[in-house]
Amino acid sequence: MTTRIKLTANPHYQKSGTKSYLYAMRKYRFSPTKGGPYIFGNTMVQSGRSFTDKPVGGRARMQQVLQKKSPGTDQVGQVGADDVQNDSMYLADIEIGTPAQKVSLDFDTGSADLWVWSTKLPLDTLSQNKSHAIFDPAKSSTYQAQEGSVWKISYGDGSSASGLVGNDNVNIGGLVVKNQAIEISDKLSTQFAQGAGDGLLGLAFGNLNTVKPKAVSTPVENMISQSDIPKSAQLFTAKLGSWRDTDEPDKGESFYTFGYVDQDTVKAAEVEIHYTAIDNSQGFWMFDSVSATVNGKSISRPGNKAIADTGTTLALVHDETCQAVYDAIEGAFYDDDSQGWIFPSDTAADKLPVISFAVGDKSFVVQKEDLGFAPAKAGYLYGGIQSRGSMTMDVLGDTFLKAIYAVFDVGNLRFGAVQRKELHQNLSLIPESI
Repeated sequence: MTTRIKLTANPHYQKSGTKSYLYAMRKYRFSPTKGGPYIFGNTMVQSGRSFTDKPVGGRARMQQVLQKKSPGTDQVGQVGADDVQNDSMYLADIEIGTPAQKVSLDFDTGSADLWVWSTKLPLDTLSQNKSHAIFDPAKSSTYQAQEGSVWKISYGDGSSASGLVGNDNVNIGGLVVKNQAIEISDKLSTQFAQGAGDGLLGLAFGNLNTVKPKAVSTPVENMISQSDIPKSAQLFTAKLGSWRDTDEPDKGESFYTFGYVDQDTVKAAEVEIHYTAIDNSQGFWMFDSVSATVNGKSISRPGNKAIADTGTTLALVHDETCQAVYDAIEGAFYDDDSQGWIFPSDTAADKLPVISFAVGDKSFVVQKEDLGFAPAKAGYLYGGIQSRGSMTMDVLGDTFLKAIYAVFDVGNLRFGAVQRKELHQNLSLIPESI
């Protein structure tokens, strides 16, 4: 069987460039190489004595955590929950259990856990966050607990989500994955609790999965092992549209497919899919990206790698590449207060540079309408392309992925891309929420 599942814009998403950059910092634990209020610093952490929940009496160790510098002082403090952008711009409805319980999840090619809000969470967490769909394992006749298995996702700001593991049927757009491991949350830190979705569905490779003592198979791995999708098409695809594209022929629709490539989308592009081999040894969809261009001028990046990550909104690249991008926009500069590159919000389309990044040996152009990510300080936009800091790979998130139709070919370990055709670039000022 094959399936197509529609993505919807997260109704609670509030665009903030700085907050989205901080989200990427904590997800990938990279240190910034440019100025700004957010840094990684060392702090003493007490692990607590065994079998207690008190952080005293055990071992003390140094841990790197995200910190926020106060303006005009040398004081640093903790990063608050409101500092971090809930980065899921898109959500997809899936169903779990028998009878089916519907939840809205963030599909993320940069991670490999399937976790959900659940009735195992503390009552105060549930009462303070009533907008979520809550999965109740007790109401599913097909749910089976995995005794002894636990999971935990932790980020560089100390935030975490954790809980128990069970198996149940998962319906993704009509395709039912049987006996899929579901990570049931019983604890969410405030940063996770403030997220708009009801959990996350990871589409990276299983070696990124956090379940212990033994990692579990991802939904895509199970689709393949259970022959839910054809042997000839052990893949999924992602098309990320935008409110900016509502007057384009495809109306800005967003979807994933599992088990087939949407040929109408490929035909509309009027070009063949370009494939390049991936390296999944770290669990990511990683490929060679050894060149970039700004207005036709090539930037050579020998040995450079990039990953395709639908769970990150920005595109994060090497500082030299960022410099070249924003040197080509009049009035653009790096703003320490925003912790990012910004440019004048009234910049016309013909004054914005043509920027491309290589996927293997072929270049793909970023849409000009996505170069401005969100309002920054008065009269400026926060750029959709930002510094990758101390990371040794680029993270090509939604800023880049909106420009292509992406094929994640698990069976052949390759990544495919088709440049999307746009009739025009819509540079309308960004609404506060989308």
